[in-house]
Amino acid sequence: MDRKMDHWFSSLAAEKHLSPSVVHDLRNDGFVVIPGPVPKTKLAELANSYDQAVFQADPDDISVGGTTTRVTDFVNRYAEFDDLYIHPPLLEACCRIIEQPFKLSSNHARTLRPRTPAQKLRVDMAGDEEGWPLVGFIFMVDEFRPNNGATCFIPGSQGAKTLPATFNLVPACGPAGSIVVFNGSVWHGHGANETDEPRRSIQGAFIRRTEKSGVNLPARMRPETLDRLGSLAKYLLTLETHPEGNMHCGAA
Repeated sequence: MDRKMDHWFSSLAAEKHLSPSVVHDLRNDGFVVIPGPVPKTKLAELANSYDQAVFQADPDDISVGGTTTRVTDFVNRYAEFDDLYIHPPLLEACCRIIEQPFKLSSNHARTLRPRTPAQKLRVDMAGDEEGWPLVGFIFMVDEFRPNNGATCFIPGSQGAKTLPATFNLVPACGPAGSIVVFNGSVWHGHGANETDEPRRSIQGAFIRRTEKSGVNLPARMRPETLDRLGSLAKYLLTLETHPEGNMHCGAA
């Protein structure tokens, strides 16, 4: 779709939900921690739904890495998670970083297991001649602290093609319910979880609408999910290009 004709993007780009200081930090440091959309009174319920969704996940959707356990596609889980990827401040950040129409590329659960080492620093997607192509977000199901593996960033490292020789690594900490929003070209990685408890999160990424998504979310769409989604969510999932009759309602 021609970006000039993308009315959703034009509308989102016109909205202002982030303070000037947050916009400054996002542009200069490459990451910010902002309040999420879930009321404090609903956080325990969401955490319970997280555990239930992970427990019920099809084995094909579960990936066990060296330090984390991931469950793909949290779009097609419970309604409690629907507001995370349509959070207005998050979408404003996408407009400011990607600067053209974007879509949701992935949305998954990620649990950092207890007593695990820090992750090797990396970038999710390097910048190119068009600018910055990816915005990542991490919803904190649990509080993020330096001792339980909070995601750490090298402020201002967007654009560095290799890991800087010297750097200041900053943990993105916050209470449960917060969201880390970051430029995918910033060097980052989770810290060591020195505790005996897992550290849970729901993560995702937005990319240009012209790029290939990490997960084909429309192809996994369940009828019950489609019935509850609003027009903004359908836009972000590019469902307007996937008629319902052609959707595969697969297991999740």
